Amino acid sequence: MVNVYSELASQWPLAGGPYQWGRRLLGPSFGWMSGWVWQFAVMFGNTTVAYLAAPWAFALAGATPTPGSLVAAAAGILLVCMLVNAYGIRILSWFVSLGIAAEAIASVLVGFALLLFFREHGFSLFTETLGAEELSGGSTVVAFLAVLAVAGWGFIGFDACVSTAEETKDAGRQVPRAMWWALLSVGLVVILNAMAVALAHPAPQAVVAGEDLDPVTTAVTTAFGSWSDKPFVAVVLVGFLACAMASQGGAARGVYSLARDGVFPFSRQVRKVNSRQAPIGGLLASTLVSCAGLLLGLNATAIGSLIAFGTAATFLPFFLVSLAALIARLRGTWIPSGHIRLGGKGTFLNVLAVLWTAFEVANVCWPRAVLAPPGAPWYQIWAGLLGTGVVITAGLVYLVVKKPQNALRAAQAREESGRSEQSDRNEDGPADVLAVDHT
Repeated sequence: MVNVYSELASQWPLAGGPYQWGRRLLGPSFGWMSGWVWQFAVMFGNTTVAYLAAPWAFALAGATPTPGSLVAAAAGILLVCMLVNAYGIRILSWFVSLGIAAEAIASVLVGFALLLFFREHGFSLFTETLGAEELSGGSTVVAFLAVLAVAGWGFIGFDACVSTAEETKDAGRQVPRAMWWALLSVGLVVILNAMAVALAHPAPQAVVAGEDLDPVTTAVTTAFGSWSDKPFVAVVLVGFLACAMASQGGAARGVYSLARDGVFPFSRQVRKVNSRQAPIGGLLASTLVSCAGLLLGLNATAIGSLIAFGTAATFLPFFLVSLAALIARLRGTWIPSGHIRLGGKGTFLNVLAVLWTAFEVANVCWPRAVLAPPGAPWYQIWAGLLGTGVVITAGLVYLVVKKPQNALRAAQAREESGRSEQSDRNEDGPADVLAVDHT
């Protein structure tokens, strides 16, 4: 997937990647729908990140939260992230870099320490199912598919680098490079910590059975002692804040990209930027949507629906982008012309990206009671499919009623006309100069 994104970002380093790429590859309607789905996935993803960060803030303070206080804390986190983003890309990048560095160093140190000095089990543990199949109707294959649905979440987010492409020098080279670094570094840290926690956990069977809902903290405090609880919580909270800031910045720039072309609700207000060139309209709009999603948190089980939908909706734009790129390649209407050109290998990798993302969309949307809290209502079990369906339906209705694709076609025609006029002026350059001089 990252290979496809690299070729696209190299040629078109623009904010709102799925929207901008989709309309260039398969036309305005497809591009707009890709942007619409991606935008809501990111905005509700911000809701999930903020809500999951809130308990760590209470844990650091040694307080016991109520559902209402969790929602209030999560809303406060979103507002703080909005203020940081409003100060511009430099301040945002400083905060995010600091948070990622702190978490990465701590994660690597803790991971290696657990793996080297506090291991409770041998590596043969990874060949055991620990009873996971019993929770999936006795099928090991079904249990493995559920693991893939959850594990894929740890390897996405590299696409966030595209959101700041228009504010990055030499973006055609730097953005693809940043995506690769993000994927490889985060992937390696996730694998390291997953292995370390599994091997150092005193009772991995309890994790598989769902009896230990926070196995990472259990493994760390068991290994290092109770004194490590607060420092570990602080590091985790910093990581969540860095993630929330970066994700909110990406959501705001994605909304701005759509509003700039006048194809998003309330575009005139949403496309405004402040004196620091931050997309303040997009920040306000995305924060309002994310805060609205927090209302589900007032019901402790309902927030699971949002998490399930956010996971499913995140993979759907990946599928749409890779599908658009493959169709355009096969038609011959897109030949990568940026700094990254993979040629025939790119087509093969594109096919793999389409197959993998299509599988993940279906796998994540597949309703599973095992991934929902005990006694969860039916709509939470079906949340991935229902939420994705609602967003797609709303987008289709907007396409039919407001017809944003017509505005995009008109804008594209103006751009092509402008390029044609510029080309004519270039061809008649000397005559134009003479005419001006004579006048």
